[in-house]
Amino acid sequence: MTTKMAINAKDIFRNQHRLIRFLEQSIRLCSNQSLKAAQAAQQQQKSSADFEITASVDAQYTSAPEPIKHDKNLGHQFRASQISVRLAAPEQLQPKPDNDENLGFGRLFTDHMLKIYYHKSLGGWQRPEITPLENLVMHPAAKVLHYAVELFEGMKAYRGVDGKIRIFRPDMNMNRMNLAAQRSGLPTFEGKEFVKCLSRLLSIDSEWVPHTDTASLYIRPTLIGIDPTLGVASSDSALLYTILSPVGSYFKTGSSGAVSLLADPSYVRAWPGGVGNRKMGSNYAPTINVQKEAASKGLQQVLWLYGEDHQLTEVGTMNIFMFYVNDQGEQELVTPPLSGLILPGITRDSILRMTRQWGKFKVSEANITMPMVCELLNQGRLLELFGAGTACVVSPVNRISYLGQDLYIPTMEQEKPVHELIRETLTDIQYGRVDHPWSVVID
Repeated sequence: MTTKMAINAKDIFRNQHRLIRFLEQSIRLCSNQSLKAAQAAQQQQKSSADFEITASVDAQYTSAPEPIKHDKNLGHQFRASQISVRLAAPEQLQPKPDNDENLGFGRLFTDHMLKIYYHKSLGGWQRPEITPLENLVMHPAAKVLHYAVELFEGMKAYRGVDGKIRIFRPDMNMNRMNLAAQRSGLPTFEGKEFVKCLSRLLSIDSEWVPHTDTASLYIRPTLIGIDPTLGVASSDSALLYTILSPVGSYFKTGSSGAVSLLADPSYVRAWPGGVGNRKMGSNYAPTINVQKEAASKGLQQVLWLYGEDHQLTEVGTMNIFMFYVNDQGEQELVTPPLSGLILPGITRDSILRMTRQWGKFKVSEANITMPMVCELLNQGRLLELFGAGTACVVSPVNRISYLGQDLYIPTMEQEKPVHELIRETLTDIQYGRVDHPWSVVID
């Protein structure tokens, strides 16, 4: 191959994402009219729904997180404008899945990844780089391997009905990630700049975003301490990286579409003063054995309880919601408060803000206990129980195994279930069927 041919080939690979996007848009032009007709029909159908959410959101129902205050000795920050890109060679490109409908969760990965190193000795954050997906190389004494000095986030990219790719409330993920970094002794960063870097990665691997509204591209930002020294201390070197994975449904549910839960008060996920409200790997490893116990009993997930009154905290990796008739005869949606025991979920926050804006039933944050659940069931006042999170959006619950008894929850028996309305409204925003400030388009 001549030098000129090599340079031309390099240019082609560098700009392959632009070529793919151009071809995609050209192909879809021919079906544009049918797409618009379908959207119009769907919008007309939704106009008769009980609730509707539009692009107009009151200030009291949506707000940006507080800016993160960086340590004064952190050093310089990275900027998205500094990013370098090294595209995968043809032989490094992975085959894309043939059927987006049958995707599992977290088994396939895209062709590229984002890496940003931090070295205090070099002045702080280094230049962001996008590279082919590759193994990480680190010293065997790296702090992440010994003291679990690490944290991660979970986000998704959605291909909208208009072909555009969107991410959902990324500022919330960045804020939560920085709070976890502060708690772990890891360096913080500018969230807006990181989102710009993620957007560049998504534009390069855009064809990995599934062409369906039943799947999405999972985004896994991760921050690890890589100091090559033993000893429990803050990390002077770290790696912030992101990998992408096309995903389908997170849970394998029963034929009803709902999940069954093991509620065993002898196991505790988090406690006051701990880090149950931070997305750290150390919160998840101890739950795996309990999950195995649930599976051995024919149950899909674990309902985590806390305290002598058996408070509901989380279900699997999700926040928990209950819809019931309260003592005043009102319908009420309730979820546990952010007391430090549970993760401040982005989906949780979105559901609270969205349903409060609807104003159709009472919405509150209060403790839910298993005795309360049992009493409401016996009185016929418990209507729905469901989990909520990025991976599953909304997951209804139909059975709880608790202290030797099976509690059957009538979540799937409601004529107009609230959890379905919440799921539809959120996915309408995420897939661009409804314009909304929570949904950020990737250019």
